[in-house]
Amino acid sequence: MTYALLALGGLLTTAAFVMAFTYAPVALLDDGMRPDISFQIFYFHVPVAEASFLVFAVAAVYCVRFLLKKDRILDTKARIAMEVTLLFVILTMVTGDLWTRARWNVWWEWEPRLTTYFLMTLLVIGYFVVRNSVDDEERRATYAAVFGSLAFLSAPISFTITRVMNNVGNHPVVFGGNAGLGTTPQALVTFIIAQVGMLALAYSIFQLRMREERASERLEVVKISLGG
Repeated sequence: MTYALLALGGLLTTAAFVMAFTYAPVALLDDGMRPDISFQIFYFHVPVAEASFLVFAVAAVYCVRFLLKKDRILDTKARIAMEVTLLFVILTMVTGDLWTRARWNVWWEWEPRLTTYFLMTLLVIGYFVVRNSVDDEERRATYAAVFGSLAFLSAPISFTITRVMNNVGNHPVVFGGNAGLGTTPQALVTFIIAQVGMLALAYSIFQLRMREERASERLEVVKISLGG
């Protein structure tokens, strides 16, 4: 099932990439006449960003559950979910910077969405800093769970700030907003395919890392038993 989802995610994201440039509508530049191909990156940037928010939420749930039950497997799941979150956060930052450079001719601008997402990125990185700064296993898991739970509060702020502060900053609201893509059937179908593909990739990556972690733990048990 995991490998099937991984293949499905790769297939859907590849299909969405092709559709973004051959099927989906192309936005116009500010003059309203020339096509702006750079906007096609949003068919990938937005699904990756939303996947990062969703996986971050999963990690926060595992953090809270660990604090309630003190089950070691919940700490492991929280850590791996945060690893996947970090991967998608980095992809979001990279794709966002590519569009920023193409559209605004700068690599960065301190506007609300970019700033809050950057702070969220620092908090995700901070989670691993906390884990690596504590030697005791139980305290490390507890401190990381508390930090991860609180760090997630930055996600809804970053997710909603563009719509709440719609008159501040230049970050576009892609669908149904000021990006010019609208909600045409072609745009919506392309976006949904990309979104499903990204979520399938995120889930399969999480499951593969869990398999790797379980295999590593079994190997460690075997080594200890042989050594004894």
